[in-house]
Amino acid sequence: MGQIDEMRLMVRVARMYYEREMSQSAIAGQLGLSQATVSRLFQRAKDEGVIRITVSAPQGVYAELEERLIDRYKLRDAIVVDSIRDDDEKVVIRELGAAASYYLESVIKPNDVIGLSSWSSTLLALVDALHPIPRRADVRVLQILGGVGNPSAETHANRLTSRFADRVGGTAVFLPAPGIIGSEAARQVLLDDAYVRQVMSLFDRVTLALVGIGTVEPSSLLAASGNIFSAQEQHLLQSYKAVGDILLHFFDRDGKTVKTFLDKRVVSMSLEQLRCVDRAIGVAGGKRKVDAIRGALNGRWINVLITDQLTAERLIQA
Repeated sequence: MGQIDEMRLMVRVARMYYEREMSQSAIAGQLGLSQATVSRLFQRAKDEGVIRITVSAPQGVYAELEERLIDRYKLRDAIVVDSIRDDDEKVVIRELGAAASYYLESVIKPNDVIGLSSWSSTLLALVDALHPIPRRADVRVLQILGGVGNPSAETHANRLTSRFADRVGGTAVFLPAPGIIGSEAARQVLLDDAYVRQVMSLFDRVTLALVGIGTVEPSSLLAASGNIFSAQEQHLLQSYKAVGDILLHFFDRDGKTVKTFLDKRVVSMSLEQLRCVDRAIGVAGGKRKVDAIRGALNGRWINVLITDQLTAERLIQA
């Protein structure tokens, strides 16, 4: 077969497949060719540029940016939502919550033990956006950060856990302790409580974790809960180059944990335990949190990131 004849056949095969939507076996039958020959012609057509396949992402979909985040920070997955501006925290929180809820609807499996941070506005937005998920057997939803605090704020933490459990058809397991205790000795007394000890023993069994990423300066929800360090203690953390926290455990820009006596007053899953979770999902965005998110990624404390476009671009440029 001459070169021009083979080129005509390649074009014909390509048009039959893409324009007439015929299968390769149907093309082989109609043209009297073997399926292996049709397959070879397809490959040759791609090599010669006769067939060119492109994927056009709709506006608001950032697949390439997600892939760059995954490659840059060795993530399991990344979700990037559209953002016109990232200095309006309420808008960013709402969009991240909606994206995270959709993501969760596809990844929750039977027998999952889902760890949930208590004091996160973004996770509250997630729960508000979450549709009821067809029941998965034996799912447990576990508080992995102390959920006791100011009574008016505590209702948020309880709603977060109980409503999330209801949405996924699971059982809620509450951690009846504040996130921050007044002293190391008082924390030890609390950890000696049989029920608290039982709940915290489940931390190593968490298969999917959902956490917010905070800055040294607490969010309004965390501040209202009373689970915060004093201004002087925050200054101490900053002097140790802390840029952010997950579950009230602080780290620097490189992701290294900031070791101070303050850590011994926190009741939550440890960062080392979080790192071992199969799917550790950080949901955070906005200009104010870029350094904190970068630190969390550099420390490999999470392996899935859900964030907004402008934050993602800053994380790639850094």
